[in-house]
Amino acid sequence: MQISVTGHHVEVTESLRVYVSEKIGKLKRHFDNVTDVHVILTVEKLEQKAEATVQISGAKLFAEDTQADMYPAIDNMVDKLDRQIIKHKEKTNSHR
Repeated sequence: MQISVTGHHVEVTESLRVYVSEKIGKLKRHFDNVTDVHVILTVEKLEQKAEATVQISGAKLFAEDTQADMYPAIDNMVDKLDRQIIKHKEKTNSHR
């Protein structure tokens, strides 16, 4: 799994990069075929936004979240991705 983290109007520190990697790494416990993850961290005035695009076998998933702090935004974004991956996995298993 390849994870790339970029920032818009914010410097991506090593601690942010490690935090994102740990959280995104938890997605593999539900679905092993995660190939590529691109995370964009953005600061717009008082809002901190985290968005991610996940390339898995057969689909491309997207999630974003906006909070007052970056870490809860990352947490909520990963939770949304987790639900989408579980839904995708159940959909592929039930149809075949």
